[in-house]
Amino acid sequence: MQLGMVGLGRMGGNMAKRLRRGGHEVIGYTRTPAVSDVGSLSELVGGLNAPRAVWLMIPAGDPTEQTIQELAGLLQAGDLIVDGGNSNFRDSMRRGAELEKRGLLFVDAGTSGGIWGLEVGYCLMVGGSEEGFRRIEPALKTLAPENGYAHAGPVGAGHFTKMVHNGIEYAMLQAYAEGFEILESSQFDLDLHRIASLWNHGSVVRSWLLELAERAFARDPDLSQIRGYVEDSGEGRWTVFEAINEDVAAPTIAASLFARFVSRQDDSFAMRVIAALRNEFGGHAVKEK
Repeated sequence: MQLGMVGLGRMGGNMAKRLRRGGHEVIGYTRTPAVSDVGSLSELVGGLNAPRAVWLMIPAGDPTEQTIQELAGLLQAGDLIVDGGNSNFRDSMRRGAELEKRGLLFVDAGTSGGIWGLEVGYCLMVGGSEEGFRRIEPALKTLAPENGYAHAGPVGAGHFTKMVHNGIEYAMLQAYAEGFEILESSQFDLDLHRIASLWNHGSVVRSWLLELAERAFARDPDLSQIRGYVEDSGEGRWTVFEAINEDVAAPTIAASLFARFVSRQDDSFAMRVIAALRNEFGGHAVKEK
């Protein structure tokens, strides 16, 4: 299929590459002229055949809001906008309703896979109408590994599912981090890289995150080059807010969010582990000492 891709950073750029490898025609736009196929959103829309499909991989909040508003004025009835960023699901529901009044289709596609998605594929959690989902499905099949995408429900369901996914991720990272800090602080001179590797062979805590811990410890055994400072990108906060709204107890996810706040005050080994893992799976920047 033919697709416009807005945002060609770590995620969007690799997604465009994977789509092209799969035989799709992708016209990319970013504010960096050296890597952009076109010079403006208007030029991007002009290069697409109707009915058009434009996929956004840009930061949530104002950048996404402004881009969708501009695209809405350029596209025609029957065209499709996909938001693959980490937007708040309530914003997605509002945008979907507004775009529907203009005759435009809107799909929110929660996207997980980080910098590894180019080679192994992306997990895609899709919200929108059946029509919108089917329109974009050829791209989903190329972007995802086998069984790696699903129509989660109506507009907003994709980003809601991704929000909770990221909340769970917060808790998993925190559990690994605390465990490795106990190991590192013990009376024994333990090889953390070797232990991470060992646990990935038959233990009940084996996982891709633990494989990434192996990589991080192999490069820097005591993570001495990384500050224990961990950002939160928003989804963990939103997950806790929604747990409160729905009267659902989520103490582990809440505690893992608050631990990130603590990381900004104290350079702990546990926070260095989380910073290292986030860099491994998502290419997130780390603060070096």
